[in-house]
Amino acid sequence: MSADIPPMGASGTKAAPETAGETWLTRWAPEDQQFWGETGSRVAWQTLTLTTTSLLLSFATWFMVSGIVVRLPEIGFEYTDMQLFWLAAMPGLAGGTLRIVHTFLIPMFGTRHVITVATLLKLIPCIGIGLAILNPSTPFWLFLVLALSAGFGGGDFSSYMPSTSLFFPKRLQGTALGIQAGIGNFGVSVTQFVTPWIIGFALAGGLLGGSQVLNLRGGGEPREVWLQNAAFIYVPFLILLGVLCWRYLRSVPVRASFREQLDIFGDKHTWFCTITYVMTFGSFAGLSAAFPLMIRALYGDFPGAPDPLTFAFLGPLVGSLVRVLMGWPSDRWGGSIFTQLSGIGLIACGLALIFGGHLAPTTLDQFPVFVWLMLGLFLFAGIGNASTFRQYPLIFAHSPRQGAGVIGFTAAIAAYGPFVFAALIGMSIDRTGSAAAFFWGAIAFWAVASAINWWHYTRPGKGRWDFGTTWGTWWDEHTRRNEHA
Repeated sequence: MSADIPPMGASGTKAAPETAGETWLTRWAPEDQQFWGETGSRVAWQTLTLTTTSLLLSFATWFMVSGIVVRLPEIGFEYTDMQLFWLAAMPGLAGGTLRIVHTFLIPMFGTRHVITVATLLKLIPCIGIGLAILNPSTPFWLFLVLALSAGFGGGDFSSYMPSTSLFFPKRLQGTALGIQAGIGNFGVSVTQFVTPWIIGFALAGGLLGGSQVLNLRGGGEPREVWLQNAAFIYVPFLILLGVLCWRYLRSVPVRASFREQLDIFGDKHTWFCTITYVMTFGSFAGLSAAFPLMIRALYGDFPGAPDPLTFAFLGPLVGSLVRVLMGWPSDRWGGSIFTQLSGIGLIACGLALIFGGHLAPTTLDQFPVFVWLMLGLFLFAGIGNASTFRQYPLIFAHSPRQGAGVIGFTAAIAAYGPFVFAALIGMSIDRTGSAAAFFWGAIAFWAVASAINWWHYTRPGKGRWDFGTTWGTWWDEHTRRNEHA
């Protein structure tokens, strides 16, 4: 069913969206220039602003566990390194599974209901984890369950993206989705950047619990911290956003049952898109979850070892920033070209990490290059995050509803990245003392995904084309000339 329904009245002049009740718009026509210019643009950008702010908190709460677990042993929790990697992995396992559910929710319940409820559900892990931190005797299984609940913040991405794709015309979907996903991704950096600062003082006059003594693994003077603040800090913002979402959001009249939405799985391009998005966002999310613990596990035993949270936020920051910036170039020159660049860059940085010995270091002098190469991985993953979201709406341009569904499903599978990366990197380090084994497997996968993208979307003369304005015009003219030759 098209987003451009129901049709305009007989006069053809009515451009303002009407509301059926408090939730559903009776008409939404973003491809109608008059409608878009008069009121559609204002409603779409207002919706994008509100949902993007909410999505930023989704990512922050999804990844707050990665910023907290590196501190748990330093305040008295007796968890092993492998147990810490499992805690970091759990939000990814839950997030990916919940994204599969969220893939189908927008056409069934609408933006207003889904986004509001999803925002308020994130109160569960924030309050639960904050309380668990107050007791160093919290059993591992309970912390594991609470880490799983942080997946609420990862699962709802597959509702945000399909919703936004319905609010914007095709020519602006790459930009809008890039802005929303990119700013949302900043939530990863927010939680890893804010955590070291927010735990340094008592919030609410000590009403949120007492302090702990932090003993850094690399040495240094013990200091007083309030680690529970890293979870409690999001509670008031989530409540405020939940109220605003319910008050101001409305839903585009694109309706489909669960059964109707299953048609996306009969198209081979759904699976090709899934593979390329696992390469890009799966890598971004997986590396974001594992990066702090990699620093701790690989470089934490050297004298004067670096504090993981001093550097860990830089990777998600780079990946998020480039995702925002690459939305417009992808709209202009085409997404598949930049997806190809993303795959090549990931492979190159992975090989450099392995052959440079930075995944099994013998000296702390290797740490700066390790950080730069990791930032390179985040950079290229971020490029691909933006470019793939330009590709998918065009690949499924024949059906906006299917395109939105594919965006949700690909995001769901890619959200398992934190689980896969954290668990397998932890196993690799635990069993071999190096993360090289994992990265060999990652490089093989990146190579396969890059080959699929080249064969179906980038090489001349084949696949579903995804050229931007300049190259697309050239290709159309080139094709017409050959047909008449």
